[in-house]
Amino acid sequence: MKVNYRFWFEGGGGYIFGKGSYQLLKLVEELGSIRKASEKMGMSYRHAWGIIKEIEKNLNMRIVITQRGGRNGGSTQLTDEGIKLIKEYERYNKLFKHVIAHPYIQPSLTVDMILLEEEKILLIKRKNEPFKGYYALPGGFVEYGEKVEDAAIREMQEETSLKVKIKKLVGVYSDPKRDPRGHTVTIVFEVVRMSGKLQGKDDASEAKFFSLKSLPELAFDHRKIIQDYLLLR
Repeated sequence: MKVNYRFWFEGGGGYIFGKGSYQLLKLVEELGSIRKASEKMGMSYRHAWGIIKEIEKNLNMRIVITQRGGRNGGSTQLTDEGIKLIKEYERYNKLFKHVIAHPYIQPSLTVDMILLEEEKILLIKRKNEPFKGYYALPGGFVEYGEKVEDAAIREMQEETSLKVKIKKLVGVYSDPKRDPRGHTVTIVFEVVRMSGKLQGKDDASEAKFFSLKSLPELAFDHRKIIQDYLLLR
């Protein structure tokens, strides 16, 4: 006997994206053609287009860009949002596989970063719940199979467009009540800017520096983290 599972993404109107939709988009990405992708999946070109248009309608965004005609025929590419959609599906699929293989409840692992320049600290404005609209340290979840140092560098670039390097470990925060979504343990690093132009992206609607003497209301336990950092530096 073995445990099996299926999952899909839903919105206000119900089903949006699942295994079949993922397989179609993945083939479009690999083959550069909706027609070739539909043929490989054994479905009609019209049906494949219908699936893509339904996803775009439900998400209110473009997930493919098509180019018609030419000597070599037309081509199709995924938009940045389309690529993000299949990566998000892959992330959850990897997570479910891990949970099935390791069926014991474990804390989630996250990283948060402190970037200090001229006595100002970089904060992002959260785009999503929990704490939507609050400011927070840049950070996010560590992916399965990823080193925490790599996750810190990746999350910083995804949320702020900045490339950074790790300077030092600040601390580990593990209060089971620190995140309303469930028990998360965060590893906090101090980082140094290497390159990039500051811009809020991904889960951050805004990224900006704040004076240490005038911090806004912060999400999670990030005020405590900053206070601890200032005492220890």
